[in-house]
Amino acid sequence: MLSIDTNAKTVKGQKYGYLTGVLYLSPYNKSGHNVCPFAAIAQCHAPCLDTAGRGAFDSVQQARLRKTRMFFEDRNAFMALLVEDIMRLERMALARGLVPVCRLNGTSDIKWERLAVTVNGYTYANIFGVFPFMQFYDYTKTPGRDVAHIHNYDLTFSYSGVPDFQRYVRYAKESGMRIAAVFRKRDEIPDRFLGMECVDGDDSDLRFLDPQGVVVALYAKGRARLDTSGFVVG
Repeated sequence: MLSIDTNAKTVKGQKYGYLTGVLYLSPYNKSGHNVCPFAAIAQCHAPCLDTAGRGAFDSVQQARLRKTRMFFEDRNAFMALLVEDIMRLERMALARGLVPVCRLNGTSDIKWERLAVTVNGYTYANIFGVFPFMQFYDYTKTPGRDVAHIHNYDLTFSYSGVPDFQRYVRYAKESGMRIAAVFRKRDEIPDRFLGMECVDGDDSDLRFLDPQGVVVALYAKGRARLDTSGFVVG
């Protein structure tokens, strides 16, 4: 289920003492099920990093399709396998002297906080309760997700410059959220954006270490460099 430090961005977290596991599903509606409810309005489905790196291989794409369909068609089995894999992540991190962290929406935007999971006959409100000492984090384009009561789940709002998406950007800003924005060229990243301080987001993927109320500046990679929808800045 989880890809454990299989991309250059998450590997950077190891220098800070973290081992990252990421769940990659088939984004938007590629599987016949929409796992990114705001992708159309934000216009982020075309420049999505789904095909970046290992995602370019057909075998990887097929695995993501199978996982996504399993999520919708056999939820109990999916969650059981996910719990086992998060436990594997914990063991791997312990063996390497690292702290395990987990990102469940690598290429999706699912409200995991609303999905109950049963382990050993006990039902938890969500998977974060199963692993209360592990830090989970995600990027989201879904406004108003209520996770303040979940101490080990951190969200970063994902910016898009598409006009119809601006009301959601304003909501995130007014809520004091951290906002990630993708810029076309690294040397054109400003000191401030949206009236907020910009911080470098490419040094690692560990967003939960960044303060709230800032813009996390990322730079476009792969197909995102050619995006003209407004998702990419510049």
